[in-house]
Amino acid sequence: MNIDDTSRASRNAPEHPDRAGDPILSVSALTVTFGIDRDRNTAVDTAAWELHRGEVLAIVGESGSGKSATALAVAGLLPAGAVATGSILFDGRNLLEIGEKAMRSVRGRRIAMIFQDPLNALDPVFSIGSQMIELLRVYDPELGRAAARDRALQLLQSVRMPDPERKLGQYPHQLSGGQCQRVMVAMALASAPDVLLADEPTTALDVTVQQSVLDLLRDVADSTDTAVVLITHDMGVVADIADRVVVMHASRVVETAPVRQLFAEPHEQYTRDLLAAVPRREAGSAPEPVPEAEETMLAVSDLVVEYGGGRLRRTPVVSAVDGVSFTVGAGEIVGLVGESGSGKSTIGKAVVGLAPITAGTVQVGNLRIDGATRSDLRAARRQIGVVFQNPTASLDPRRTIGDAIGEPLAVIAGLRGAPLEKRVGDLMESVELPRNWSGRYPHELSGGQRQRVGIARALSLQPRLVIADEPTSALDVSVQATVLRLLARLQSELGFACLFISHDLAVVGQLCHRVAVLKSGRIVEQGDTEKVLGDPDSDFARALLDAAPIPDPLVQSRLRAQRRASTRAPSLSVREPIDSTSHAVANGTSNESGLHR
Repeated sequence: MNIDDTSRASRNAPEHPDRAGDPILSVSALTVTFGIDRDRNTAVDTAAWELHRGEVLAIVGESGSGKSATALAVAGLLPAGAVATGSILFDGRNLLEIGEKAMRSVRGRRIAMIFQDPLNALDPVFSIGSQMIELLRVYDPELGRAAARDRALQLLQSVRMPDPERKLGQYPHQLSGGQCQRVMVAMALASAPDVLLADEPTTALDVTVQQSVLDLLRDVADSTDTAVVLITHDMGVVADIADRVVVMHASRVVETAPVRQLFAEPHEQYTRDLLAAVPRREAGSAPEPVPEAEETMLAVSDLVVEYGGGRLRRTPVVSAVDGVSFTVGAGEIVGLVGESGSGKSTIGKAVVGLAPITAGTVQVGNLRIDGATRSDLRAARRQIGVVFQNPTASLDPRRTIGDAIGEPLAVIAGLRGAPLEKRVGDLMESVELPRNWSGRYPHELSGGQRQRVGIARALSLQPRLVIADEPTSALDVSVQATVLRLLARLQSELGFACLFISHDLAVVGQLCHRVAVLKSGRIVEQGDTEKVLGDPDSDFARALLDAAPIPDPLVQSRLRAQRRASTRAPSLSVREPIDSTSHAVANGTSNESGLHR
């Protein structure tokens, strides 16, 4: 079917009726519990909702509300020890009763899943191409290796992977987080599934790539009648592509409504609180620029970071950062924004001596990082605290959170015994965690609580500079708001300088005094946040702002229609079937999006 602006606008209308026909997926009284014997915890409590062909259903809620557990139950991927009861009807069969052998014929082919953490979902010891080829040949055993490789290349092209031919030969660690997520999207769409479960599919993506992926998901639903279950904490994403919204809280479904109705007239107080916590880019929301600092805590001048080459020059030289200059003064928060692969995280790594500095200078306080001796580098790192993007991966699962926070104090400051225990307790209280939780392990905490542990550890040595690399990207909106308030309060009280790396322009707009916009390793614009995000001078900064979804379905519907009218071309496409029987997407030209069942 053709995609037009009228159908897109009506799709989001609050009076939009239920789709004709029976639902493709019907969840009824679904309950999921974890644990052993009587000591069981309920992750999902009697959840119920329906999904129709061609519909995008968003499931939102706080961390731990049961969103992901619901999706894992639908896909038959619950871990050992989990028990699911109730009913998940798919094509008239209860997936909870068909057994694992029958489920293998459904999972992947007819119900596909995009996982939240692409780095953990991809095998680190196999190239991207080999993993995609293996998947395609599982779907169609008669598909030759060369044909499978061609199909894999087409799938990467369909999700706008830069230099897709080269990416086939690379490994997951050689790709950015956003590029790994594009690989996961391409693999999930390989069989043109009837139902696509997307668990936080845009968490690691910058706004422009996110817009492309969202356009793809919307086009897939519109053009192939694939039904999409979108699990997300980003209410802007919900406003952009969802038809209906399921709100979960404390393991239960508390509200279900068409997207416009939910945003305009939320029925439940929890839903109202959730919408109130969403960061918004509004005039005057940015913090006032700080007076010129007496001391510059970070000075980056003409920084160049290159990878590849080597003595034999067998690999091409890639310039990740090219001539970047900026400063961060004491008591100031400076934001780095840009697309995935623009060099944001590489700059952060260069500041702490974890990326090769090809040219230029990096100075932290009075210490030069470029060309520093090992002892000088250790001294510089004592002045730097780092808050990592993924709090789960950055914490050792075998050590308690008290050990994680106290390790820098014990190793570097030499604290032991009661003084160490008191300092760890003080740090935990400073990030609003109870002292008596020091004996807990990371898996016993929610994502937001683990990120607070990461902040406490970063501040343990009272650093003069903090580098926060996407510290809230994996958090739901209410937890995100709490963590941002916490970070802003600690920065105000302790006065440390902060380099805040993020792709969330609304978060940057609320937290940062100044912002620098990166593109392809270069700064294209920098200045006061209110100016750069309110009235940018560069076309690229304006494009970033235009691509960032706004938590308002009416606005997003209008913007999507304008974008469609201006391009009159699909943002992304998926071409050619795997075979005639595997529910693949067929190649065609009569459809505006290039997507057919």
